[in-house]
Amino acid sequence: MSATVSPAALVDMVVARLRESYIFPEAAARAEGLLRARLAEGAYEPAPGPALCERISADLYEACADKHLRLLWHESREESRDEAALIAALTEQFRLENHGLRRVEHLPGNVGLIALTLIPPAAAAGDAIAAAMQLVRHTDALILDLREARGGAPDGVAFLCSFLFPDDDVHLCDIVEGPDGPARQYWTSAHVPGPRYLDRPVYVLTSASTFSGGEQLAYDLQALGRATIVGETTRGGAHPSAVVSLTDHVELRLPVARSVSSVTGGNWEGVGVRPDIAAQAQDALEVALEAIGEGSSTGVR
Repeated sequence: MSATVSPAALVDMVVARLRESYIFPEAAARAEGLLRARLAEGAYEPAPGPALCERISADLYEACADKHLRLLWHESREESRDEAALIAALTEQFRLENHGLRRVEHLPGNVGLIALTLIPPAAAAGDAIAAAMQLVRHTDALILDLREARGGAPDGVAFLCSFLFPDDDVHLCDIVEGPDGPARQYWTSAHVPGPRYLDRPVYVLTSASTFSGGEQLAYDLQALGRATIVGETTRGGAHPSAVVSLTDHVELRLPVARSVSSVTGGNWEGVGVRPDIAAQAQDALEVALEAIGEGSSTGVR
């Protein structure tokens, strides 16, 4: 569809997708009412563009309070294609970014550090994650730096968690599709392609920008008592989303599922993951290292 689509037509397309697939039907109805009211008021710019997408996105958030639900504008027509092409482009972007594996370090005090910008799908980056865990296998403590992690895959979260638990008996969460299911359960794996990291402390660094899949990893480890979270309360987005191309330039991120913790029965949507040790994001690494040092000096692990 061309970029000359009117605001009314764009609202119609968004509403149709919400009715069809959004996980909260009551919120979808609220969003439809608000969008159509704003349209009648003349609140939407007549010309399509980033400003119109931002305004509609703001109204969607007002109605649904869902941080994944939004419109994105792409200047290039090639950047907003059919769903399969969009997903392929994202997959290639992740590959070029080393599947989110930013760095692996051995810090003073025999502390391992793995920094991630996303939690990659297990099938795509299992070897890279296993290699990272191999490099930190002999450390006395591990820090997972998720301060720049903006998303990820539930199966990637489960894969990484599997290195931190002894077996396949740990139920992490369920991803519930649509309003009423079905639900897919995520458990740790019986086999991992490398050494497990057991009986040693794990710290997770977070920021106000940590989002989605990064939050899921932090939330699951915190709920299960396997990690100490250090940093800032995260952004608060717990709904896995589909990528929907609406026009040549407009893309809809549409939540189609929700995460349900096996421990808490809830998730972090709208509230974020709250740290166990609060710190400014830029200070979180230093604070975590101090906590590790204090634990070592008292014999607490």
